[in-house]
Amino acid sequence: MTILMGLIIAGVSLIGGFAALGGKVSVLWQPWEFVIIVGVAIGTYVVGNPMKSILDTLTATGDAVRNAVPKKRDYLDVLALLYGLMRELRAKGRNEVEPHIEEPFNSPIFQNFPSVLRNRSLTTFICDYFRLIIVGNARAHEIEALVDEELHTIHRDQMKPYQAMTALAEALPAIGIIAAVLGVIKAMGAIDQSPQLLGSLIGAALVGTFLGILLSYALVAPVANKIKGVREARLRPYIVVKQTLLAFMNGAAPQIALEHGRKTISDTDRPTIDEVESETLSSSTPVSENVQEMRQKGAA
Repeated sequence: MTILMGLIIAGVSLIGGFAALGGKVSVLWQPWEFVIIVGVAIGTYVVGNPMKSILDTLTATGDAVRNAVPKKRDYLDVLALLYGLMRELRAKGRNEVEPHIEEPFNSPIFQNFPSVLRNRSLTTFICDYFRLIIVGNARAHEIEALVDEELHTIHRDQMKPYQAMTALAEALPAIGIIAAVLGVIKAMGAIDQSPQLLGSLIGAALVGTFLGILLSYALVAPVANKIKGVREARLRPYIVVKQTLLAFMNGAAPQIALEHGRKTISDTDRPTIDEVESETLSSSTPVSENVQEMRQKGAA
């Protein structure tokens, strides 16, 4: 929504300002210059990136347009799920928790949090590290090093669309010059024509440079930055999981471990301690009979 709003503001300011200065707006309408620039840009993008990255760029652009970042509700679901698994592990034992980890999509604990299950990467991330906790031989500092390495890998993969779009933004002004040179070549071929025709051809050629710079700095580069911001925000739940599980492995009670994770959430989206406590106690996650009875009493 903000991308569309920004483009409207930029477009109205650009065309309105040009018209107010006495320019002829019709001169800016050079569709074949646009076809040359956009076509060459797309072609070079396909040459420089594997198909997986190209498809991921389309997904990332859609997420950026929708501003699909985790909200407070999503963080509450992650914290409540972690709480349920940690309480289950403490109350029952490893053998009874293992089925939840091995088959999360059939687990009654995970099924209570569909927003987490929809994120298959995050679900796998949670299950992998709970599996290591269940094994019981790994130390907290070893798990932390492993998590950091995996997060680095995930971040690198998630930033590929941003890096590709940034490279395209840097190339667009030069591609605009290419289109302008083609326009100048066309104008030089009509050097014996009237000054009016020659002037219009030169003006059309300069539009190529204008479009290249405009698309670079007013569209592709801002969208690339938006993709970066959205992708980094979508990595935040992984940090929450990391800090929560490390605190749990170091002996913290589940509720205290959640506080370690909660503190890593941005202040604008961070749920309060009371909200987290209310969510974990009122959730229908079957962690133990005592907790279930507490929830039933609270519901009554």
